[in-house]
Amino acid sequence: MGMFADQKVRTVFFLRPPLLLRSEKNHMTMIPPSNIKSRTLTGLALLAALAGPALAQTQAPASEPADPYIWLEEFSSSRAMAWVESHNATSTKRLEADTRYARNYNEALEIAGSRDRIPQPQFVHGEIYNFWQDPGHLRGIWRKTTLADYSSAEPHWTTVLDIDALNKAEGKSWVFKGADFLRPDEARCLIHLSDGGEDAVVAREYDLEKNQFVDGGFTLPRGKHRIAWENQDSLLVSTDWTPGEVTTSGYPFIVKRLKRGQPLSAAVEVFRGTKDDGGYGVSPAVIQDAQGRTLTLIERPLDTFHSEKYVLTERGVERLAVPAKTRVAELVAGRVIFALDESWTVAGHTFEPGSLVQTDLNATKKAPGALQPSLIWAPGAREALNGVSSTRDKLIVGILDNVQGKAYVYTPAGEGWTRKPLPLPANIAVNFGSADAKSNRAFVGTSGFLSPTALWLADLDEVTVRTVKTLPPKFDASADVVDQFEATSSDGTKIPYFLVHRKTAPLDGSTPTLMTAYGGFQVSRTPAYSGENGKLWLERGGAFVLANIRGGGEFGPKWHEAGLGVKRQIIYDDFTAVARDLFARKITSPRRLGIQGGSNGGLLMGVQFTQHPELWNAVVIQVPLLDMIRISKIAAGSSWQGEYGDVNADPAVREFWLKTSPYHNLRKGVTYPEPFIFTTTKDDRVGPQHARKFAARMEEMGLPFFYYENTEGGHGAGADLKQAARTAALTMTYLQEKLMDRDETVKP
Repeated sequence: MGMFADQKVRTVFFLRPPLLLRSEKNHMTMIPPSNIKSRTLTGLALLAALAGPALAQTQAPASEPADPYIWLEEFSSSRAMAWVESHNATSTKRLEADTRYARNYNEALEIAGSRDRIPQPQFVHGEIYNFWQDPGHLRGIWRKTTLADYSSAEPHWTTVLDIDALNKAEGKSWVFKGADFLRPDEARCLIHLSDGGEDAVVAREYDLEKNQFVDGGFTLPRGKHRIAWENQDSLLVSTDWTPGEVTTSGYPFIVKRLKRGQPLSAAVEVFRGTKDDGGYGVSPAVIQDAQGRTLTLIERPLDTFHSEKYVLTERGVERLAVPAKTRVAELVAGRVIFALDESWTVAGHTFEPGSLVQTDLNATKKAPGALQPSLIWAPGAREALNGVSSTRDKLIVGILDNVQGKAYVYTPAGEGWTRKPLPLPANIAVNFGSADAKSNRAFVGTSGFLSPTALWLADLDEVTVRTVKTLPPKFDASADVVDQFEATSSDGTKIPYFLVHRKTAPLDGSTPTLMTAYGGFQVSRTPAYSGENGKLWLERGGAFVLANIRGGGEFGPKWHEAGLGVKRQIIYDDFTAVARDLFARKITSPRRLGIQGGSNGGLLMGVQFTQHPELWNAVVIQVPLLDMIRISKIAAGSSWQGEYGDVNADPAVREFWLKTSPYHNLRKGVTYPEPFIFTTTKDDRVGPQHARKFAARMEEMGLPFFYYENTEGGHGAGADLKQAARTAALTMTYLQEKLMDRDETVKP
């Protein structure tokens, strides 16, 4: 996600949207995958009890049980929506009646709409662009200023596009989802507009010099498009060219060339995958360096992580001879930069997983099937790649060292590179912002749990940085401290976690604690400043825990691969190991421990809920996966088979998920905590069906729960600031009710 999204109330979840070959300089995504790149979190007799058999080990049925709630999968049917409205009303009435709700909502909205938060900058067409939301612009404005003015205390902005005004004029509910720019001058772009926040978008050509949509310009109807500009009059587009012409997971697999003035029916096919392709759809990309050299690529995903790459040459489409778990990261100074998620052996030399390597652009285009890579960077034992970006002729590389951020500047030198560290603060998260292809400048963000986000402008020629913006503190952190501990998982592996807590917190298990993790898709979770969590949770005496469990990318590809498919139980064991370590340190206790996660993190919460209900008193399950048997039949579920396995084709995978799937492992007669289940109707990535069916099954068993489904918002917390603030307030009110005593949250 963007560098400063942690400052907003809007929480964005993963389940890895497409990691396309396009670079940040070619595409602007307002809600990309992150670090969250988004984010939320005794006694001897108790510990002895916890050592007993887990409730989850109860034998599950050998085959899929009958499902009485298939009708809730019809996500917009009148019957399903009546069910949603009824349960929304019950839950919101209960939570909004709590006197803490109004305060939570007002503080969350104030933080989200605060005018002193850092506007995320992007180098575009020689200026600085920014997408901004506040109470006066709920859906947001896209605006611009100069770099010099942006660096001032009070920049003067010019509105490029007002989404609220556009909605009023067109009678729509558009959500801005970014733009594809025509390089090198970036005077034209394709703006992506989503109906209510879903992943599918309408793409419309926009003139950045005239500040208006192009009359008769390129327009693509609603779809999950993959678009690359070839030149001013030609696009490479992957989309559903005819209704239903998508993969089983709902993504396009046919790339065509669309020329200006042509109807969609006249586009000429360039490449075709198959309907059985996994992942996120066939994607074209045209990457370009500052000298105007280009490489046109097509990625055909085979599953969530494996893909074939092709080069579009004058000879036609030719296969790129790289491992299937390789990402084309950048093109800089005539060098193609690859990020390896598996080993690559060429001419007897092996490059390790997690490494950065390069090939010569001309040689790559001349002979894509016979590449000769050379090493740029290889990770150490506790290191992982955390980002790559390029400027005019430099490469900037982000590294995690035991989950602490660092950044380095790489400069071409002969056939190799020289490396210098960027002089950034230590022991803090480092995230890359926009990099300028016309100079050697780049924005870099730093953030910590208690350190407000700072924005730095890096001069990669001089290898210097200067502070451009600093977020004013949004909560009183003077009484808090951050520790990093390790827990021992079921196989003996040490699992690091961060603990944010009061310096004076008693070690008697009484501290209300909120714990979160993600644990999937090689997504790294690092420290981040959250005004919302700080104001509504830490400032009221709560502690916060971020667990760096396996499945993520905090220690490279192997950390991720340790929990793939039927090995996934180790991820869940890592999470419970952190909880038990907190109990052993007497920081908190099951009565005071709550957990929260969304998307794949929502699945994590669902598994913890069913496997270890005795460990938690509050469980927040957000936009979750919960029915892991019918996952491929709901929304984009089949695109994640590389992560979870295929229950329809592999009996071992099916057996594992029948024992683990939260929806299938709720049991009558078990005492569960009362969860808060949140989803959105417009979520076309995970879908609201999982959350609905799980709640319905709990209701059938007479189990208590809170359920809230926002009718907009996509795979996130809301389509605008007020919706997101309401979601945050409901969630925090629930957590405070479950974990805090009244006098801990109400202050004069």
